[in-house]
Amino acid sequence: MRQPTPAADGPGTTAPAPARPAPTLPAPAGHPAPTPPAGRPVLTPPTPTPPAPAQLAPSLVRATGWGYYPVAALARLPFAMVVVGVLTYVATVTGSVALGGLASGAVGVGVVLAGPVVGALVDRHGQRPVVPVVGLLNAGAVALVPLVVGADANVPTVVAVAFLAGATVPQVAPLSRTRLVTIVGARVVPQRRVSTFAHVMSYESAVDETAFVVGPVVVGALAAWVAPWLPLVVAAALSLTAVVAFALHPTASVRAPGHAGEVRAPLREIVRARVLVVVGGAFAVGLFFGTTLTSLTAFMAEQGRGDGAGLVYGAMGLTSAVLALGVALLPRAFAPRWRWVVFGAAIVVSSTLYAGLGPDASAVGALLLMGIGVGPVLVTVLSMTSSRSPQGRAATTMTLTTAALALAQAVASAVTGQLAEVHGASAAMVLPLASAVLLVVLGLVNAALERRAA
Repeated sequence: MRQPTPAADGPGTTAPAPARPAPTLPAPAGHPAPTPPAGRPVLTPPTPTPPAPAQLAPSLVRATGWGYYPVAALARLPFAMVVVGVLTYVATVTGSVALGGLASGAVGVGVVLAGPVVGALVDRHGQRPVVPVVGLLNAGAVALVPLVVGADANVPTVVAVAFLAGATVPQVAPLSRTRLVTIVGARVVPQRRVSTFAHVMSYESAVDETAFVVGPVVVGALAAWVAPWLPLVVAAALSLTAVVAFALHPTASVRAPGHAGEVRAPLREIVRARVLVVVGGAFAVGLFFGTTLTSLTAFMAEQGRGDGAGLVYGAMGLTSAVLALGVALLPRAFAPRWRWVVFGAAIVVSSTLYAGLGPDASAVGALLLMGIGVGPVLVTVLSMTSSRSPQGRAATTMTLTTAALALAQAVASAVTGQLAEVHGASAAMVLPLASAVLLVVLGLVNAALERRAA
């Protein structure tokens, strides 16, 4: 806007005293800055010095510190132990695999309903304010299960308490994965980020698989050698200690660059085919886990060794963890979409062997072969979840995927337990094969979606 020209001094007016030089101020938005008269100095405010960038680390371990990893590993165990622990305890105390499957199914339903809510709270407020509360609530809920079941409570009460234990179980795995991915982007030197991200996904999946090994093994050992209620007490103690320590670790304060002003994508962005097919893949993996664990429990119960099912189930997790770590070594030409299909087919083959086991056979060999396919598939599905998460919805998407896995495991446990009770373990042992076939079909759907998007 043009500045008005001062009127000339009229007759008889006194010339004004020379004015002090006025600083030139920034013009209002939408207006050009006034040009100072010749000879007047231009005073500008000092330019603020930009803050020094945060020091970047050459590796993820340097950015997090070694202490983070054992804490995060231990904090995963309550999630890995609760489903198996509830199934083992209820089935052992009541003598009913069907009720055990129903109770463990209620745990999974609780995980599914609460998981996305916790993920959304974490996306909004961060992990540090949310996770300790969840850990404390879970400790109380899990400790309540043996008290209620041991008091001969009715079925609805047992299911309700199991649901509460699932609704409060800390989902450390997706939170740790989201935390490390954020640290890779915020604290690791740029030239190392791509390779570090690949190693993070493999490492996290391997730790998840290790938890799936250690959790059932701990449950089986404590239940068989000490008392069936002890695994649940240990899980509650870990929620009080390891989960809270994970939440309060210094890495929990790291946010992605620009996080404070970041606009989160609307929730409807999660309901897209490329995201939902990955969630479906996790659901199929959960079906496989639930049908395998419950049918194995029924199979070993018929052999008189039902309380040791967790120990045998750990065989699958052993090979699964090793193969999950090896995914980072696979050539890039072996695209993730084909890894899903190929390793899913390996699960189909091993599940066929498992379904054909005789009544006196050992299931260890079949479970070891199952793990060869499960580990790489789980790494692939979770890596796709991270890469396809809408902006600002990483924790929500990851917990949704984990919740889908838990829901499937819950539904599968309940259905498989009922089938085993009515038709015997041999009928229930066919269900892992059906889950594996579904997993391969979803892998082919994902490959078609990627080809269409290319």
